[in-house]
Amino acid sequence: MSTAGRRKALTPSELTRVGDRTSFVYLERCTVHRDSNALTAEDGEGTRHLPSATIGTLLLGPGTRVTHKAMELLGESGAGVVWVGERGVRYYSGGRALTRSSALVEAQALAWANQRRRLEVARAMFSLRFPGEDTSGTSRRTLLGMEGDRVRRCYQREAERTGVAWYGRRYTQGRFELDDSPNQAITAASQCFYGVAQSVVAALGCSPGLGFVHSGHEQSFVLDIADLYKVEVAIPVAFEVAAESPDDLGARTRRALRDRIHEEQLLERCVEDVKGLLLPEGEEEPEGDRVDLLVDGGVTVESGQNMGVIW
Repeated sequence: MSTAGRRKALTPSELTRVGDRTSFVYLERCTVHRDSNALTAEDGEGTRHLPSATIGTLLLGPGTRVTHKAMELLGESGAGVVWVGERGVRYYSGGRALTRSSALVEAQALAWANQRRRLEVARAMFSLRFPGEDTSGTSRRTLLGMEGDRVRRCYQREAERTGVAWYGRRYTQGRFELDDSPNQAITAASQCFYGVAQSVVAALGCSPGLGFVHSGHEQSFVLDIADLYKVEVAIPVAFEVAAESPDDLGARTRRALRDRIHEEQLLERCVEDVKGLLLPEGEEEPEGDRVDLLVDGGVTVESGQNMGVIW
């Protein structure tokens, strides 16, 4: 008799690690289907084959249609699927966690439920974003104020570096074309990073809704992780693209960001950052394909056997 932990899908050793995958692939105005173990994207210019096992996240833009077979393959491969459009980002994950262990999501839940530990993780996230900053003893309100100051300085610094005129951060909901060039590029870069973060969170089996900085949204933890690399990667890339030309900013930003993520091996780093934030120091995520049963006192016993006894 099979169990949830012993499914017939590919095992973790047979799947490409999330840190080794292509960060994301963006498609629009095409039909996504399956051909054996590859995805196909068909449009008026022909059909392209995409190896599904090496995709971190598939971003589906306007005018895309996806078949049931394609979604089945993406689920088996542990890839994330995110629909993106002119009205913003929508998350509909089609991926399974690449891990069989619940250690990370349990550690996340324990840290999230403890107010002291939850603040410690938020401080650690801030330290990852702004190395060298002393966050000991800081409150959440202070952290948010420090973040706002540093992000504003980052915008100004990148504007001066690239020679782009900057009048402040603006985002017009549903009207991407109304914003100026740097704001369009920043929005496009942010959308891509949300997809990348969603892929890593899903692949590691974490809960997207249990955030440590963001709260109240089904993707709060995804937003937390995406923000870790905003100042270091997303904003600089956005300004560089905006400085080159005002044309086709969305597509050019996606391509530039994809290349930068690959060059800096950011997916692998993102995986290690999530583990470092959630797991106790020195503790490794267990491997294997085991399902246990929880009994009294926090003790676990292996499942798959009849536990009936005469008391």
